[in-house]
Amino acid sequence: MAAQKSTKSTETKPASVLWFEVVGKDGARLRQFFSSLFGWQIADSGSGMDYGLVTATDGGIGGGIGRSQDGGDGFVTVYVEVDDPAAYLAKAEKLGGKTVVPPTEIPSFNLTFACFTDPEGHLIGLSKGVVQ
Repeated sequence: MAAQKSTKSTETKPASVLWFEVVGKDGARLRQFFSSLFGWQIADSGSGMDYGLVTATDGGIGGGIGRSQDGGDGFVTVYVEVDDPAAYLAKAEKLGGKTVVPPTEIPSFNLTFACFTDPEGHLIGLSKGVVQ
């Protein structure tokens, strides 16, 4: 897909954290740990990947828990819902951040996500479509 120039503003209302992700070497073990610890119901994502979906309850946010794609130690990421991930990546770069994952569409979930690191190297995700 060709990159499109964004025309939307990133100066509207404050963006909200609406998704989290915990990934590591053993997705099944992580899911069992968090399910046992917090009582979370974690459903298979249906994607064929070692990844489960945590449903938001009682004012909390939903998330995903699974195996890291590279098989490495993993990480925890929060995803901020925005109207234009490309515009926010551009703004993050102007402020000293670095794009790690360009806007990526997942049509089966009607979702677009992207990731960047802040000036100190912390990974932050952007999403469009978590709220539907």
